[in-house]
Amino acid sequence: MVSYLTKRGFPWRDLRETLTLALPLIAAQVALIAQHVVDVLLAGHLGARVLGIVAIGTNAWGVALMGIVGLMMALPPGVAQLDGAGRRGEVIPLFRQALWLALFVGVAVIGLAWLVAPYVVGLLGIDPALSAETVAFLRVLSLTAPATAVFCACRGLTDGISRPRVSLCFGLLGLAILAPLGWVMMYGKFGVPPLGAMGCAWANVTAMWVSALSYLAYVRFSQVTHGLGWEVGGIAPRPAAIMALLRVGAPMSASVMLEAGVFAAAALVVASFGEVAAGSHQIALNVAALSFMIPLGLSMAVTVRVGNAVGRGDPAGVRRAGMVGIFAALGTQSVPAALMWLLPVPIAALYTSDPALIAGAGALLSLAALFQLSDGVQVAAMGALRGLKDTRVPMFIAAFSYWGVGMPAGWLLCFHGGMGIGGMWVGLIAGLTCAAVMLSARFHLHTRQSALVLA
Repeated sequence: MVSYLTKRGFPWRDLRETLTLALPLIAAQVALIAQHVVDVLLAGHLGARVLGIVAIGTNAWGVALMGIVGLMMALPPGVAQLDGAGRRGEVIPLFRQALWLALFVGVAVIGLAWLVAPYVVGLLGIDPALSAETVAFLRVLSLTAPATAVFCACRGLTDGISRPRVSLCFGLLGLAILAPLGWVMMYGKFGVPPLGAMGCAWANVTAMWVSALSYLAYVRFSQVTHGLGWEVGGIAPRPAAIMALLRVGAPMSASVMLEAGVFAAAALVVASFGEVAAGSHQIALNVAALSFMIPLGLSMAVTVRVGNAVGRGDPAGVRRAGMVGIFAALGTQSVPAALMWLLPVPIAALYTSDPALIAGAGALLSLAALFQLSDGVQVAAMGALRGLKDTRVPMFIAAFSYWGVGMPAGWLLCFHGGMGIGGMWVGLIAGLTCAAVMLSARFHLHTRQSALVLA
């Protein structure tokens, strides 16, 4: 892959165009994850109990949340391919079906969450003193599901037509609502009773719904989406179109759930070591998640650029777009890796004043530094394959890497290798590295021949 990019000179123009599209997407991802950072920061200063509820609840909810996000990732490559092919009048009919899918899935997730939350919490063996509050936290947080799905549909539309600054603006809107509202509701300000962890949940629900509805209104009435086919077709759901989205989105949903699931499972394993271990893990994981937003935003840009090239029938452009994105992820992730390696304790101290939490999180951040490069490469390669609508085989690669390599290795090192919670993080490093190698190799092999079969 290196020789391909260098034998005719590095494609600097492609890199510049990728980064131009990616920077607002990265900023938008940082704004979204910053909402979770706000949750942890506010909870951390209310003590280990509140932090534990927020940590366990958000990690358990994160699997369902990422499933929704992954499912709605079916829209951007479809929009990008239509845009690249000059078929812009077909974009809105596709978007309408994505909205129906978003609503169906969002409502189903709420119902499922309310039914299974007590059983999930019970199976996790959580301290009975935290169980009831954790169940209530999860149930309230699940009310964000339809709003999250609608937000992702709107984002898929604007990102797919290469308007990434729009999603950045609405991501910042959510953050601007959540930070002060969470402070008021969790700490009890301006006459509001202190709600602790439940205040965190309700603040997230409010911020997400305001952001989603505002985004939807913008999409409908903005000049940005004029000419995309608002006048074409009706608003009724079309089962065939929704099933087409599901065929692309379901494997992506499974892939991101597999990754989110392995991190959630790791958090639950770590929780068995006590409140300090769980809190330390949550802080380190939060920092790693914030760093992950850089390659995740980059991967979204790669999906759009690959999709555009597919739409215009340019196999060489497809290959360049994917390769440049993968190597850009490798370069950008070297910065957070260096920061986590050199400054783990100062970073941990931003989250809490508890010396035990600082020491534990600092040790884990040194390990987190080691998987930044592989994490960046695997998500960029996944984005490139997504632009080709190649989602089924990457799903199996993700399953093998995270659950066939990462989790077993982490479990063995944690409980039988004498490494404690650090062993779980070494397992995560192994799983992410496996995914990075296999996914990037698949894109390389899939686009090696000039006779690319266009989706």
